[in-house]
Amino acid sequence: MYPKINEILHIQIASADEKEESKEYKSRIADMDDHSFLIEVPMQQGSSRLKRLYFGEELSISFITEDGVRHYFNTYVTGFEEDVVRLVRIRKPLPDDISKIQRRSFLRVHANLELAIQAEDLTRAVGLTEDIGGGGLSIYGEPNFPIAEGQKLNCWLLVPYRNSTIEHVAFEAEVVRIKTLESGRQLCMLKFTLITDSERQKIIKFCFERQLDYRTK
Repeated sequence: MYPKINEILHIQIASADEKEESKEYKSRIADMDDHSFLIEVPMQQGSSRLKRLYFGEELSISFITEDGVRHYFNTYVTGFEEDVVRLVRIRKPLPDDISKIQRRSFLRVHANLELAIQAEDLTRAVGLTEDIGGGGLSIYGEPNFPIAEGQKLNCWLLVPYRNSTIEHVAFEAEVVRIKTLESGRQLCMLKFTLITDSERQKIIKFCFERQLDYRTK
């Protein structure tokens, strides 16, 4: 059962920042087609603050049906429309993807991809990702390249596809959290702060291919 036009959606946004991910926003469905919902720019609950969304950003959405049951689905931003007001286009889920049980597993996949990073002082290093999604990634900290929360990094990522092609993705990111693992290694969580739509789409394509690999194993 799909939500209807003018229905209110409650939205949470995938983020490596737990505080940001816990925030809830609401929006209204302005229009829909076979593949998408067009929604108004979300507004934070309890305030009038609008939330700017980015292409490829992953969302966890809930809505309440006429019988009072809350339903959930995960989706992502696929584009924008300029109408009387700015509208956000999000992927319409398959009927089987809508659940009465909340599932906050965003489209983030485990992957060890090679990443070149450069700090603001031009120090460079090469590392491996631990996971990646449309909104950011996690990397293992390297002893010869100290990373701190709030640090800005220029990054270049190698993204391999199932057809054996490899893409190079460039972006800027911010370190939002650092977690020390039991092994003593540090896991650094980064969010994209400057990335083009085309570069983000390369990452989303990789994530969908990797997720499909998991399902077919």
